[in-house]
Amino acid sequence: MEVKTHTALHVLKGAVVKVLGEEAKWTAAVYVNGNHGRLTIKFNRKPTKEEIAMIEEFANRKIEENAPIKVHELPREEAESRFGEDMYDLFPIPEEIRTLKVVVIEDWNINACNKEHTKTTGEIGQIKIRKVRFRKVKELLEISFDVV
Repeated sequence: MEVKTHTALHVLKGAVVKVLGEEAKWTAAVYVNGNHGRLTIKFNRKPTKEEIAMIEEFANRKIEENAPIKVHELPREEAESRFGEDMYDLFPIPEEIRTLKVVVIEDWNINACNKEHTKTTGEIGQIKIRKVRFRKVKELLEISFDVV
């Protein structure tokens, strides 16, 4: 189940960027426990109810599309020249790690990530956003969700 939930983080992040824009692309933290996950993004405001509904809708549409999930294992320099700095999150990958796994959902999400993932988005099931919390002082947006 955690493989599905972890993959759902990538789908959800793609939906967040599509709805809220490029300034919402920096992941500050992720959490997965069974079918429950939480994506924390650096952002400057609390999204509207309509935006939250759109994020959930976009994520589930991407799941229904059953898009392939490609994982490229590459030397770090090659990964950086091919995918750029956008593949990184706010938590750094230690310099001594010379080979990166890069998860690609075409035209949706690209992330350096060493976890296991499903082969397609369709294997995830469905994403249900349970709670959204905006921490103004830290400018962090937390989206808690379940995979059902």
